[in-house]
Order: sequence, then C-alpha cells, then structure tokens
Amino acid sequence: MSEARSTVRHVGENEATAKRTNLVPGYLNKDKLGIWFFLGNEVILFTTLILTYGLFRIQYADQYAAFRSHVDIPLIGLNTFVLVMSSYFVVRALQAVKQNRLAAFLVNLLVVLALGSLFIAGQAYEWSNLFADGIKLDNTFGSPFFIITGIHGVHVLIGLAWASVLLLFGVGDSYNSRDYGAVEFFGLYWHFVDIVWIVLFSLIYLL
Repeated sequence: MSEARSTVRHVGENEATAKRTNLVPGYLNKDKLGIWFFLGNEVILFTTLILTYGLFRIQYADQYAAFRSHVDIPLIGLNTFVLVMSSYFVVRALQAVKQNRLAAFLVNLLVVLALGSLFIAGQAYEWSNLFADGIKLDNTFGSPFFIITGIHGVHVLIGLAWASVLLLFGVGDSYNSRDYGAVEFFGLYWHFVDIVWIVLFSLIYLL
C-alpha cells in the first residue's frame, strides 16, 4: 500500500514539474501568456510609430532627403550588427542554463550586457553628431527620428537592466534546467527589441 502511495506521489511530482517547464500539452503558462500579451502591446506601439514615420517620409519627401544626408549609415550598420549579435548570445545563454552550464550562462549574459551597452553608446554618438549638424527636436524629421529611436533606446536600457538582474540572481544559482522561465522571458523581450530595430534601420537608413 505504501509503495502504491509512493508511486502516485512520484507521478504527481513529475506532472507538476512538467507543467512548470511547459512539457504538458495544453498547459496554460500564465507567465508566458503575460509576456506575449505585453509584447503584443509593444507591437501596437511601434507599429503606430513606424506608420507615422512612414507618413512623414511621404508628406515631406524633400526634407527627408536633406535629413538623410546627415545620418551615418556605416556607423549605424555596425551598431545594428552589434545588436543582432547580442541576440545570438541571448540564445546561447538560454541554451546554457537549460543544460545547467551556469558558468557559460553568466559569461554569455555578460556579453549581452557589453554588446547592448555598446549599441546604446553608438546611438548616443550618432545623436551627438546630429545635434552638432543642427538636427534637433524642432526639425521636421528631427522630432520623429529622436522620438522613435529614443523610445527604442529606452527599451534597450530596460533590457540591460533586466539582464543585470538575471546576472545577479544567476550568480546566486537561481536558475537551472528546470527553472529558467525568467531567462526565457527576457530572451523573448530582447529578440523583440532586436527585430524592431532591424525594421527601424531598414526604414530610416536604407529604404
């Protein structure tokens, strides 16, 4: 009888663990649903900003051509590569924690922090150059440019703060192959921010 109870308890524990790690089909992970809902709202925000910027381009084509002569495409192209590479290391960090390679997780997260900080530094350098050229918030394209890239920059800073918290808890061995939800949610957020920047880079600097 005690053996049967032990078996039932063991099965129950395995099922609970499977639910926590999303291994049970149809299980509704409320935390993951929440992050997707949040990202859905962010998609609406950036879609609105991008469409507004596109309308500005159409309505003020001559002013946009003059504005484009001031942007440093090679610099921002390099900056874009830096951000894309940071997403690669986010993937590596998640893979590492799933495999209980905590040292590798921390190292990859440090690289993400370094690359994200480098991206912000590159953006700040571009802004300083534009200010020096007279491109400011009161210009026709200065206003939408600084608003949309500034909002994106704030999202990157939020991601860096999030990564710093993950690093702090990671040092305390808070994550492992069965408890990595916080790392996964951060990855979803960071990839979203990365994709948004690729769209912005294409719209503002390339097209």
